[in-house]
Amino acid sequence: VTYTLWLDDRGGIKSDVTVARIEDQLFQVGCNGPVDLVFLNKEAAKQMQEDPTKWCTIRDITSGTCCIGLWGPKVREIISKVSQDDFSSTAKGLRYFRTKRAYIAGIPVTIMRLSYVGELGWEIYTTADRGQALWDALWEAGQEQGIIAAGRTAFNALRLEKGYRSWGSDMNTEHDPYEAGVGFAVKAGKLGYYGQAALEGRSVETAKKRLRCLVVDDGSSVVLGREPVFVGGKPSGYVTSAAFAYTIGKPIAYAWLPSSVNEEDKVEIEYFGKKIEATVTAEPLFDPSMSRLRG
Repeated sequence: VTYTLWLDDRGGIKSDVTVARIEDQLFQVGCNGPVDLVFLNKEAAKQMQEDPTKWCTIRDITSGTCCIGLWGPKVREIISKVSQDDFSSTAKGLRYFRTKRAYIAGIPVTIMRLSYVGELGWEIYTTADRGQALWDALWEAGQEQGIIAAGRTAFNALRLEKGYRSWGSDMNTEHDPYEAGVGFAVKAGKLGYYGQAALEGRSVETAKKRLRCLVVDDGSSVVLGREPVFVGGKPSGYVTSAAFAYTIGKPIAYAWLPSSVNEEDKVEIEYFGKKIEATVTAEPLFDPSMSRLRG
């Protein structure tokens, strides 16, 4: 499985996607919406027109697919109750950013070792008609381990603690990979991708603005997003995403700020006319060594 970016000719981020190799010539692409599908179809048609031997078929499987995320320190205990497959981190199991087909409670699934919440676990895909049965099997198997059904708000808080970006909220075509903190997804030296010429000479060091992590100092004021951020008393940026981070017990936010702002600097977030002090903080806040995620 690969995490990658789709860029425009100016180097702006059109989308971020995951590409999983299911079979030798079969790939599953995790997109952000129908615009991505249009882009794929356009590029496929262009490729086949240039070289008919490089044909491919693109199929939108969204409506017929169910995905359940199973994450947490006890997930291997849970899944071992309903599957005979190996989900360890060994070569025979399922290592980080790998995928394989398996069976859970007799249900055929495609399982990917991915985690948008920063914890050990998997994205488990099956057909929509088997989704309820898969949920029931995992839910029953996890009762002893204290399994919970987590909603979007919890999901958002966890991904912010881990520093994971959300396209459309934290970054878009106005931002390049280095500004947005996803420069690792741009492979240096690789030829022939959109935005390559525009990115030449760019880096984190040359960026004029950056997406930064903020921790709210008072420990209780939770902002919502899109609030202005003041540096030295002047409006200098805005919040993109925010949540209460239960791991550190304080509200956190991500915000676009001038690159001159450094870690440990103090800023102010304006929330309904009130100035809330926050500190620019190194990221990620959770598991910076990646030991839990790769365990």
